Amino acid sequence: MFKKKYLGLAIAATLAAGSAQAALETSVTLKNETAYMIKDGIRTGEATTTTDTTGKGKGIYKFENTAKIFVNDEMDNGGSWHGEFNIIRDTEAVDSFKHEDDLTPLDFLRELYVDTKAGDWDLRIGKQQVVWGTADGIKLLDMINPTDWSEFNQNAPADARIPVWMINAEKYLDNGANIQAIFSQAEPNRIAGLDGAAGTYSRSGAYSDAAQDNSRLTGVSSDHPFIMKGVDTITGGVNGFVNIAVAFGGIADTFSALGGGQLTAFTAATVADFATNDNTRGAVNGFKGACNGAQSPLGNAGVYGDGTNTGSSCLDALAQMTNKRSTNAIDKQTVQAGGASAEWSTANPNSAFEYVAGTPFATFDSFVNLKTKYEKDHPELLDGNLAFRFRDSTNSGINYSFNYAYAYDANPSVNLSWQGSDGSALTAKVGDASAKAGAYSGTNVVTLHEADGDQRCSGDGVAGAKKANGDAGAEEGCYLVFTEKMNRSHYVGGSFDMAIDTASNPVVIRGEALYQKDAYQPVIDKGEMNISNMTSALKSLPADILKLVVGADTTIATDMMVSGQVIQFRNLDYIDENSSRNSSFKRYTGDMATLHLTNGLQKAEENKEFYSIFLSKPFGDSGEGRWNNIFIYEEKGGKWNRFDVEYGFNDQVIGTFEVNKYFGDENTMFGQFANSSNVQLGVKYLLQ
Repeated sequence: MFKKKYLGLAIAATLAAGSAQAALETSVTLKNETAYMIKDGIRTGEATTTTDTTGKGKGIYKFENTAKIFVNDEMDNGGSWHGEFNIIRDTEAVDSFKHEDDLTPLDFLRELYVDTKAGDWDLRIGKQQVVWGTADGIKLLDMINPTDWSEFNQNAPADARIPVWMINAEKYLDNGANIQAIFSQAEPNRIAGLDGAAGTYSRSGAYSDAAQDNSRLTGVSSDHPFIMKGVDTITGGVNGFVNIAVAFGGIADTFSALGGGQLTAFTAATVADFATNDNTRGAVNGFKGACNGAQSPLGNAGVYGDGTNTGSSCLDALAQMTNKRSTNAIDKQTVQAGGASAEWSTANPNSAFEYVAGTPFATFDSFVNLKTKYEKDHPELLDGNLAFRFRDSTNSGINYSFNYAYAYDANPSVNLSWQGSDGSALTAKVGDASAKAGAYSGTNVVTLHEADGDQRCSGDGVAGAKKANGDAGAEEGCYLVFTEKMNRSHYVGGSFDMAIDTASNPVVIRGEALYQKDAYQPVIDKGEMNISNMTSALKSLPADILKLVVGADTTIATDMMVSGQVIQFRNLDYIDENSSRNSSFKRYTGDMATLHLTNGLQKAEENKEFYSIFLSKPFGDSGEGRWNNIFIYEEKGGKWNRFDVEYGFNDQVIGTFEVNKYFGDENTMFGQFANSSNVQLGVKYLLQ
């Protein structure tokens, strides 16, 4: 952090040395913003176990103190430069949100650029932000800068926009038209729950008398109040596949110990058989016997982790085997007669094992000591974005623009792959006849192989299985790798606005459109998931997306601005079909923001609409105050309302007040944040 400060100051000092003799123009804004959660209840990502329903509830979640330093100066060559520096401390924030952080709105060096000329081109070179869009509450044509979503949509666009390094060239033609060309640094959006996720996560050995917690993603702000359900499904401590897969590894190791070092004792049986105590598929001594103490170690009270071995159900054992439900592998609650659980449902799954109910136990032999990795594949500084805009007006007064960018999508995709313990790439095969040991090559059994076809990641005693060094026997455990990647997209868009005279006040009609080619979407294949073929079950695939906004602005009453919008997202490559693996299951486009274990990995809408209304009005004898209110209604019932007030007590002191209310269906983009509704109070002090 200090090195970045010194670097920023060094660049500013170099610019100052080349400036004109006039003194620097400097100003400082001191600001405090305090935010208070107004609802009790647990928020997405906050739970530490599947039975944890407490949450932090009401209380202060932000106490942010900021000093913003602005510097401007003229240069000897006729140009000028501008710098903006932040010193930030938030004592109530989580993890990396407490202080300055590179390439976020909290960056110490927020802006630093030079304005100069090259012929008849105006150049702005340095760290900056560019605004192309005008829509309320949504980012459409603003495709240059990434966005900070750490408080979802609450922050003003200027504050949420993340400045990046770029060369910004602009030219006015003789007829007044404007051409703009930009080469910019490519950076991802800042999304709570994906911060700091890169790393390797594992646990050691089978479940035993010693308590063993699943590792959690280090650096991930798991208790941040604005984690989306879709993100929690990846990195969440309880519901995230990165952590649940590690729990699978520990469970597989336990069953491997039951079979004397391999899972051949249970090869033909499935997860569903185990959960319902079905003994018809040749399980040794029957599952019931394995779970009530007839076989070790499942009968040991220590396996349950809390010393309460009732031995009444294999499902109970499975729930406790995930270390007292520390991950949402199973949501066992009440045991019924015969051992089945009232919560077990493959028709309406809401926990991991219900989604993989058709997985043969032979597959779990490849998951013994399973580890996970989270890797980030982001572009280098010089592998950036290109963007162009042409803007003009017609003789009739219609303003319009054409926009194009060949740029990395700031919303990264996540894909899965397999690696051996030595880092070598592996391929999953289903029902492969070449798999070692006949019992492991049956229908729907997933095995892992090297490029030459050799099987990897199998338990002891499987003929031909090998370690990373080629020796026979079980290896240290393989990796399920989650790769977060920014992907190239083509963006083609445009905008228009025009004023229509009316009997009272003019009405401005405006619109924006954006066509994005190769925007990556999550695709869920529940047929593949049913047999734990995870790299085919969860994929990010390219899709073409069309986004449209039409709005109207006018003024009514006494200087009250009213703005209404209709927003539509159209997925031109929407998927909703039967799984080719099993026609009883679906393959579909998942809802990126809300898909979650607890809602059946929710399907996205092919066409989704939002409606918004924005009101703004000055008040006070001299207009020293202004209040604003934006309300957005989301198709399927999600709603968000923000009311904010700003009032200037004098030339130096400005007070702010804001209320954010989220409500509606809990599985919508806005409704999922119902327990994150909040009130914010702030004060700014301006120093010249």
